[in-house]
Amino acid sequence: MKNIIYAIIFGFKEILTWNTMRYALISGTIISAIWIGVGVLFWDNLIALSSHILNWIPFSMVRSNGAWMLSTFLWLQLILLTFALVFAFAGNLILRVVSKERYSSFSLWVALGSTIFWSAVWFVKGDYIYAQFLKLLMWLPFETIEKGIAFLIAFYLIYNAIIVSMLFVASLFSEPLLVAVEKKYFKESEVKRNHILSSIIYTLKDSFIFLGLSIVAFPLLFIPVVNIFTQIALWIWLTKDIMSYDAITLTSLEITKEKLKDHRKALWLISFVTILFNFIPILNLFGPFFGEITMFQYLKNKKD
Repeated sequence: MKNIIYAIIFGFKEILTWNTMRYALISGTIISAIWIGVGVLFWDNLIALSSHILNWIPFSMVRSNGAWMLSTFLWLQLILLTFALVFAFAGNLILRVVSKERYSSFSLWVALGSTIFWSAVWFVKGDYIYAQFLKLLMWLPFETIEKGIAFLIAFYLIYNAIIVSMLFVASLFSEPLLVAVEKKYFKESEVKRNHILSSIIYTLKDSFIFLGLSIVAFPLLFIPVVNIFTQIALWIWLTKDIMSYDAITLTSLEITKEKLKDHRKALWLISFVTILFNFIPILNLFGPFFGEITMFQYLKNKKD
């Protein structure tokens, strides 16, 4: 457990460095812009698909889960709004106090603080907020509820596409990122080079498996509480499989499936901490890079 905690702390520290932020911010901006553009171009098709799916779901379940989805959507919007307002009204003051080198790190702390604040509000008043949305949905006609939830499902599909794409990008750039980390912290450089092609093939395979599992498990996303654990399980599996492969390959570890079982709990825990980033807008762009670094650090220390 000590090695796991050390690796997680190491990962948090490293994603606040400019070298890691550069990868996350540039790739995150490009990936987000691409999928938002796709969403805008095919929005009507996404809404039609979402509405078709809802036709197979009982009205009572749609209403109950719709209240939960609206509550979660409001939580996400308040986090983004708070983040934007802080920089809109205090941007000049922040630039005077915080150096340019630490500006990105400060932005992360603002996003994290905003998330903690609104999460505390939802923890205390979550049941009340859910009840109010449930009342609202009971007053509205079914067609309005259906369209509203179809909008949220379409948003969910786009958001998931961004998350999976960021995992792919982090895996793609894992070699130069981890080479830089190793040169900085380890005396001997043993990172295995030229693993990009095998990594792409492995990541694509896992992405298709994830897509298939998501389709099979999609009905579970309409059951409150169960939907959270279902989504977490899917994200953890994808993250663990891709990042453990990258870390094992880059550290030149000869680990069989039997030996990997000895590290199973550590890999699952690191993956769980990594996917928590997915629940926080903006910070979700940094999650895959945190996971790559943390997984690499853990296995590297185990090898040494």
